[in-house]
Amino acid sequence: MIMTVNRGNCGESTEIVADVILRWRQLKANHLIATFSGGIVAGFLSFALPVQALQVVVTPANPQLGDTLSVVIQVDSSDTPTVSVQQKNYPAFPIGNGRFRALLPTTPVEKPGARLVQVAGDGQVQKLSVQVRDRDFPTQSIWLPPGKDSEGTDAEFDRVDAFKALVTSEKFWDGKLLRPNSGEITTIYGVRRYYNGVFAQDYYHRGVDYAGAYGSPVVAPAAGRVSLVGRESQGFKIHGNVVGLDHGQGVASILMHLSRIDVKEGDFVKAGQVIGALGSTGASTGPHLHWGLYVHGQSIDPVPWRLQGVE
Repeated sequence: MIMTVNRGNCGESTEIVADVILRWRQLKANHLIATFSGGIVAGFLSFALPVQALQVVVTPANPQLGDTLSVVIQVDSSDTPTVSVQQKNYPAFPIGNGRFRALLPTTPVEKPGARLVQVAGDGQVQKLSVQVRDRDFPTQSIWLPPGKDSEGTDAEFDRVDAFKALVTSEKFWDGKLLRPNSGEITTIYGVRRYYNGVFAQDYYHRGVDYAGAYGSPVVAPAAGRVSLVGRESQGFKIHGNVVGLDHGQGVASILMHLSRIDVKEGDFVKAGQVIGALGSTGASTGPHLHWGLYVHGQSIDPVPWRLQGVE
C-alpha cells in the first residue's frame, strides 16, 4: 500500500514512500529487522560484539633444553583450555582471574628446535612455535665400587615411576624453591656419564648433587605431600633411602641417598622443613644429596625454579 499526503495549498500529492525506502535500506545495512504496520516503522538493532582473542603467553622467552615451559592462557569462559605438544596433552590448572597454566618439560636427550604448542579454549585454537635452544652438557666418569653397581629391581623402579606420574590438582609450591642442603654443588643437572667405563647412552644426570657433611639436614625445597618413602633395606639399591614430595599439578621432588628419614608417607611438609639427613645409601660413591625435580614425569633443571621461580 502506498500512502500519500496532501501538502496543503500546493494541491500536490507527494509520496513519502521514498523516505521510508531510504530508511529501510539504512536499517537493512545495519542488520535491522523492520516492520511496517499502519505506516509506522519499528526497528530492532542486533549488535555483533567483537570476539575476544584467546591469549597465550609462553615463558621463558628464550628456552633451552632442560627448561620448563610455562604456558599461561587467558580465557573468557570457565572451561579449562587444552594444551598439547607433538600430540601429547598436558593438563592446565586455574591460577586466578580467568587464567590457566600448563607446564611443559624439556630434557637433555631431546632434539633442540621448534616445539609446536597448540592451545584450544573459548572455541578458538592457537598454534605457537616455540624455539628450544641446544645446550652443552658436560661428560663425567663414575666408578662404582662392588656392591654399589646394582642395576636395581623392578619393584624399586615401579614405585618410583608411580610416584613421578602423580598429578594432583592442588598447587602446593609457592614462589622460588629452596636449596635442600647447604653443601657444595658437585654435579649439575644434565651431565652425561660413563659408569665403570661404559657410556650411558640415554642417561643424563637427573638432578643436582650436594656434597654436604654426612648427617647434615635435608629440607623440603617446597611444600608438598610425602608420597614416597623407600629404604635401602627394603630393596632401594639405586635410590638408597629416598623421600618423594608431591608439590602438586605434576611437579615433584625426589631426595636420594639419605642416611636418615624423618617423615612418613602421607605427611604434609612445609618448605624448609627437615625431612631427613644427608648420607651415602644406594648407588653412591660418597656422602651427598641428590635432588631431582620432575614435571609430568620428566626430569627438568631445578635451577630456574630456585632462582626465578615458576608461577
